[in-house]
Amino acid sequence: MLTQTKKEFIEFMMSADVLRFGKFVTKSGRNTPYFVNTGNYKTGEQIAKLGGYYAKLVTETIGEDFTAMFGPAYKGIPLATSCAAALYNNHGISKPYFFNRKEEKDHGEGGSLVGYKPVNGDKLIIIEDVITAGTAVREVMPILKGCGDVEVKHMFISVNRCEVGKVPGKTAIMEVQEEYGIEVHPIVTVLDIHEYLKENGTDPELLKDMEAYMAQYCVF
Repeated sequence: MLTQTKKEFIEFMMSADVLRFGKFVTKSGRNTPYFVNTGNYKTGEQIAKLGGYYAKLVTETIGEDFTAMFGPAYKGIPLATSCAAALYNNHGISKPYFFNRKEEKDHGEGGSLVGYKPVNGDKLIIIEDVITAGTAVREVMPILKGCGDVEVKHMFISVNRCEVGKVPGKTAIMEVQEEYGIEVHPIVTVLDIHEYLKENGTDPELLKDMEAYMAQYCVF
């Protein structure tokens, strides 16, 4: 269902040039009529608003039932940081956050994690941008599980593209859930974006292209 919050978030992404329409090629080599690039957020106002959307989704979904939030390098770093700030500013919830380095530090304290250091029994959540093939999750889970006996049951993302993963008939998100027991919560889905465009009298050709792409690559 296209809620007011979802409409506002779609408009927010479009105004920041994060959600774009045209002809693009995804990392997995698919020709797509829409593209989400969270790397285009670049102002204090944008990152503050973005953190607010993530924090709202976290509190509505799991409340305070987690120990710390993790942002996978690189795009997850500002996402987790802004979410942590918004949780405190908007909801009075102060939780630690941390992220990984792509290359392990060999001086000072060393290690690959920056910020909070997880311990046995922690309930960790992941703050990420978009899941297309699930590659990032597969890369970070060994890092998180290497911290100790931790639980990772929830992941929060901007957009669920609902695209098929490695296994026919299953989205990358379904695969992540089956492989790791992680439930993925998006702020919006591709269906929400399509519905928004339809409601707002968008170019019929774009709608056709989106529908063709969804028919070929999406699983609902």
